[in-house]
Amino acid sequence: MTPLLPHIEVETNQNPDASIIWLHGLGADGHDFEPIVAQLGLPDKAAVRFIFPHAPSLAVTINNGAVMPAWYDILEMNIDRKVDETQLRKSSASIVDFIDHEISRGVASERIIIAGFSQGGAVAFEAALSFPKKLAGLLALSTYFATKDSVEFSPINQDLPIEIHHGDYDPVVPLSLGQLSFELLSAKGYPTVLKHYAMEHSVCAQQIADISQWFVDTLQLD
Repeated sequence: MTPLLPHIEVETNQNPDASIIWLHGLGADGHDFEPIVAQLGLPDKAAVRFIFPHAPSLAVTINNGAVMPAWYDILEMNIDRKVDETQLRKSSASIVDFIDHEISRGVASERIIIAGFSQGGAVAFEAALSFPKKLAGLLALSTYFATKDSVEFSPINQDLPIEIHHGDYDPVVPLSLGQLSFELLSAKGYPTVLKHYAMEHSVCAQQIADISQWFVDTLQLD
């Protein structure tokens, strides 16, 4: 098996029976969302393994070629973003490696959620919607569906619960791109929910509470 990307793991209790693989945004790393585990306030007995991978370092065209943690190169800053789909798919494959690794550790695929913020969300869309085994859910935060025209949708995840969150005032990824993802996936029959918050390109307290409840409901935690 390909070596896993460097990553952080946080377990809420011993012997986890569910896993949440959470991808950070451009220029960040796995530590970015690590503090959110405590903020979620999941049920005391819930045994969930959170995995926060670190993206590889890449030259990013829109940032004058600066090298930084990135899941893929962004070539243009237009409204729907021209991205390096080959790199995005390579990153998606690295997330599939994490899914397979969790399954090998005894976590059922139906107990695995893929979550991603911004760039990480674009990779999460690709990885989750093309995965050939049933997953628990997909959480897409302040992001866009970069491979919507090329992804190979997996029929087994046709009823995958999808939660899309976006900021009303996001100057980086406009709310319209979150709405576009919601409309596309709803039209394809996915059970998709769109929630938007009075924030920019970030997360907020109300949203964290909503994410916690969604995790509890989706994984049936108690």
